[in-house]
Amino acid sequence: MLKFIKKTLKWIVVAFFASTILSVVALRFLPVYFTPLMFIRCYEQVSEGKDLKLSHHWVPLEKISPSLPLAVMASEDANYLSHHGFDYEAIEHAAKRNREHPEKRKLGASTISQQTAKNVFLWPGRSWIRKGFEVYFTTLIELMWSKQRIMEVYLNSIETGDGIYGADAVAKEHFRTDALHLTKAQCALIAATLPNPRKFSSLHPSAYMLKRQARILREMKFVKELPKEGEDK
Repeated sequence: MLKFIKKTLKWIVVAFFASTILSVVALRFLPVYFTPLMFIRCYEQVSEGKDLKLSHHWVPLEKISPSLPLAVMASEDANYLSHHGFDYEAIEHAAKRNREHPEKRKLGASTISQQTAKNVFLWPGRSWIRKGFEVYFTTLIELMWSKQRIMEVYLNSIETGDGIYGADAVAKEHFRTDALHLTKAQCALIAATLPNPRKFSSLHPSAYMLKRQARILREMKFVKELPKEGEDK
């Protein structure tokens, strides 16, 4: 019996690693049309008696305004081009700040790579198990995808409003344009909402959002542009 259990566990582990690695390899090339979060939000809408809404249009990176990668790096991950999935300096800073000021809102240190891994392969949550899977998938995509591909998937999969996902969908829903023609100010406003895009709106920005937008616009001047595929960082 013990031998059977060991053999079964061995094949479960082999199947897990094989399936996850194959998934990451496949999504290096294939568009990501749906994510776990999209299905979860649809379920929440139905269970709450709301109209079902899922607005998402996959577009390649070259059809997204180059100001949007700049804006999300300025807002979410200034060291995106230099780290390998994890910004240890930011993690240390967040841990120190959260330890010294426990009364304030928890400061996070998730990189764009980590958020992409979470959006595409995992579910929302803060458990240690989910965090462990996030580290695993982040490592895989950093090894197998280029920085351009990670950014492309990130900008297409992020939640940008209630039932709205990705750069092109929010461009059409909130700005009556497409992702390629978003202005620098519009990109900064979208980035400003990302901590909580269902609470903070780029369509009807509050004074707080406009203040965040202004800060991101200033910081975009100091962030290196995302190079094209194949170019040096």
